Amino acid sequence: MSDIYFFNLYFMNIYVGNLNYRIQEDDLKSVMERYGIVDSIKVIKDRETGRSKGFAFVEMQNDKDAKKAIEDLNEKEFEGRQMVVKEAISKK
Repeated sequence: MSDIYFFNLYFMNIYVGNLNYRIQEDDLKSVMERYGIVDSIKVIKDRETGRSKGFAFVEMQNDKDAKKAIEDLNEKEFEGRQMVVKEAISKK
C-alpha cells in the first residue's frame, strides 16, 4: 500500500499599488524577497499600450513573511512613490 500525501499549498496574495510606472517585476521581486520566498509577481499592464497600470500582485509562500512585508512596506517610498501594500481581496 502506498502512502499518499496531500499538501494544501497556501500562497498569500498581496496587492501592491501606487507603483512608479517604470517598475518591472524584477525590481519589485528584489524588494519582496527581503521578507521571504516569492512565488510569483505580476505587474498589471494596459492591454493596448503595454504600459504598467501602477499596481501588481505578489504571491508569497509563507503567511508570516507576507504579513511582515505588508506591515513594513505599506506607505513606504519606492522609486519616488508611496506604495500601498495590503492583502489582496480574492475574486469570488
